[in-house]
Amino acid sequence: MHFLFLFLDGVGLGSDDLSANPFAAAEMPIMQSLLGGKRLLRETAPYVGPLATLLALDAGLGVDGLPQSATGQAALVTGRNVPAEIGAHFGPKPNADIAHIVKSGNLFKTLWTAGKSAALINAYPPRYFQGIASGRRLYSSIPLAVTSGGFALKTETDLYEGNGMSVDFTGHSWREHLGYTDSPVHDPVESGQLLAALVRQTDFAFFEYWISDYVGHNQDMPQALEMLARFDRVLAGLLEAWDPGEGLILITSDHGNLEDLSTRRHTANPVPCLVIGEPERRREFTVGLHDLTGIAPAILRVLGV
Repeated sequence: MHFLFLFLDGVGLGSDDLSANPFAAAEMPIMQSLLGGKRLLRETAPYVGPLATLLALDAGLGVDGLPQSATGQAALVTGRNVPAEIGAHFGPKPNADIAHIVKSGNLFKTLWTAGKSAALINAYPPRYFQGIASGRRLYSSIPLAVTSGGFALKTETDLYEGNGMSVDFTGHSWREHLGYTDSPVHDPVESGQLLAALVRQTDFAFFEYWISDYVGHNQDMPQALEMLARFDRVLAGLLEAWDPGEGLILITSDHGNLEDLSTRRHTANPVPCLVIGEPERRREFTVGLHDLTGIAPAILRVLGV
């Protein structure tokens, strides 16, 4: 049993509005095939089909204000209502209270204790680790959970050896933004196939795609449409190389943003919980699931922890 947590930062379930929601207009045939021809929109959920299940999850967790990255991601990896515990939504990086909650117990730490293997597939460049070591940069909630849970982050070496992936899936970002002229690059379909291969190396794999939140804040519709079409091709490669019997693929988020380009701010929309795999395993995973705090317990449950 393998589990892939494909985290899309800042993706909510929005309305069928071509002027504001790129999910209403983007070329995403693979996503639509998973959803029985429908799009990743608020009115599509709940949906249960032969290939996938889609639920709408509450990201607000009963706390006033717009959901934020640090508390939302912390809720996903701990199963705790972090914004309620600290009294507010907070982000983008964890403050001391959030960091304490994440370090005290999280999905990765529990898997480590249970003897399960786990990995954050993202590879980080040397400057990232230098920034952390110097104190100029803080871990976001997800790498904080990974490192405090006992697992190492993937490095430049992992990227070159094919044991890690760049945040844009294809590797172009390392060449275009980080100056690595010889770093490996793949087309989107190949990237999805590589992702499937890396998931098979571990019980639990996590991939963090924060570009979706970045594009949402930019309010750039052409950029959003291009990004979503590229992601759909990655999904095509992943599913082409993946046997549903191998385990589950989860696509979810921490808060809304990209689905409403009429605003630069986050949204109060629910976030998608798209689960791909055999029907019985999907049922086991989604039972009782209604908000971000249910994700970590559900993952541990299906992994037998």
